[in-house]
Amino acid sequence: MAQLPPGIYLITSCTRDQWYRAFIFVLTFMLYVSFHLSRKPISIVKGELHKHCAIPQDTELISYKKYAVPSQPVEEPCNKSSSGWEPFDKSNYKELLGALDYSFLCAYAVGMYLSGIIGERLPIRYYLTGGMFASGLFTAMFGLGYFYNIHNLWFYIAAQIANGLVQTTGWPSVVTCIGNWCGKGRRGLIMGLWNSHTSVGNILGSLIAGYWVSTCWGLSFVVPGVIISVMGIVCYLFLIEHPKDINCASTSTNNSKSYMNGSNRFKIQKPKLSTKETSKSQDPEMQCLLSDNEYCGKPLSSNFCEGYESGHSAISFIGALRIPGVVEFSLCLLFAKLVSYTFLFWLPLYITNVDNLNAKEAGDLSTLFDVGGIFGGILAGIISDRLKKRASTCGIMLLIAAPVLYVFSAVSKMGLEATIVMLLICGALVNGPYALITTAVSADLGTHKSLKGNARALSTVTAIIDGTGSVGAALGPLLAGLLSPTGWNNVFYMLMVADACALLFLLRLIRKELRCRMDQTLFKEH
Repeated sequence: MAQLPPGIYLITSCTRDQWYRAFIFVLTFMLYVSFHLSRKPISIVKGELHKHCAIPQDTELISYKKYAVPSQPVEEPCNKSSSGWEPFDKSNYKELLGALDYSFLCAYAVGMYLSGIIGERLPIRYYLTGGMFASGLFTAMFGLGYFYNIHNLWFYIAAQIANGLVQTTGWPSVVTCIGNWCGKGRRGLIMGLWNSHTSVGNILGSLIAGYWVSTCWGLSFVVPGVIISVMGIVCYLFLIEHPKDINCASTSTNNSKSYMNGSNRFKIQKPKLSTKETSKSQDPEMQCLLSDNEYCGKPLSSNFCEGYESGHSAISFIGALRIPGVVEFSLCLLFAKLVSYTFLFWLPLYITNVDNLNAKEAGDLSTLFDVGGIFGGILAGIISDRLKKRASTCGIMLLIAAPVLYVFSAVSKMGLEATIVMLLICGALVNGPYALITTAVSADLGTHKSLKGNARALSTVTAIIDGTGSVGAALGPLLAGLLSPTGWNNVFYMLMVADACALLFLLRLIRKELRCRMDQTLFKEH
């Protein structure tokens, strides 16, 4: 018998369930790539909107002499993308561009809290599809301002607010879906690989927006808007919310298993163990995060658990906050995301000013930060899986990130080569904790044992954690816009303080993890 070709051997060696899991992994990855791809253009186009203010003084004088002869020199260049765009070509351009970032991120932060609650009560496929179509519309709307020669600041702010609200449909939906399909065994590694969609989307968004930024910046928004709308069609046609919808085996390791077929759910309850037995069988990582009085069987949380025994009810906002670890990780993410989104929105402009590059070159170079973020997210997932310590893994990376940010602020002024190296390192250390908390940690807490197998709570828990982080994402670019006129060093000091605050909120969980490890070691010795 002839040997099977490698491709056919691969196909036959995987089960039906494995192929479906791989398909959902790739599909949700590509769906959220399109979300981040549509958010990136604004940071690339900034260097073009304010071009009069960004170029050196001697070049400005030459440009003013060139336009000194015509009787009305101001209005003509303002309508051309190669000469700046009114109203962002004024001396207060940093405040105006900061207002665009702030309007988007504030709307995103507010909308995220509502999105998870709404998403639990609607079919994920329909909810996500509608959000992707709306995101495509409002992303393209910003770019239409170029084609229709719109110079009203409030038009662009309204587009950003609307886009921020509808973009919140993405994250709770895709995390809930991948959480349903992904078991806890290697969740850190799988989620670390999967979360690279953030960096891949930023890279593609930078390259696509950068292609048109110097010639027709309106297309830098319209094309990503079309892409995310097309992916919305793909979502509607192919997304499967839960393994049980197509009779695939569930990856849940809970004592109580929920079986789902479309909208009909029923439950088989395994025999309950005593508190001591439960403690032994508890997932090692979550056992370390919980003290003895934080288990569901205790009086404090018994009422909280009873409402979700059947698996039908959606968890309340307060109920989700009472899950151990949700508050600490949410506050940590607030400051971690503050740092990450400051880089996301202001890094191209910083590179333009420090290394004297044009908008396209700065946008291309800034993608190295996201390349580093890919490796950082995967590394954080591998380490946390191996150590069974999510909080400690985040703490180590945050502790190293603060001094590295200071080094980056000093070294980036020494030349392009130094900037490239530091972008990769900073990307890994800044995005590693951010990626781990928003994916593996959110999925762990959203499938916590105190929820009694209620998978529908994952959307709300994810929304609370990411929504709190989005508050920091809104503050970061705003503070950067206010501090950058006083010097870029002050921006980096602010980022270092934010990293320290993120670490501070994890100290209690880190202490519990380390104490749990010591207890386990002593138990083995005796």
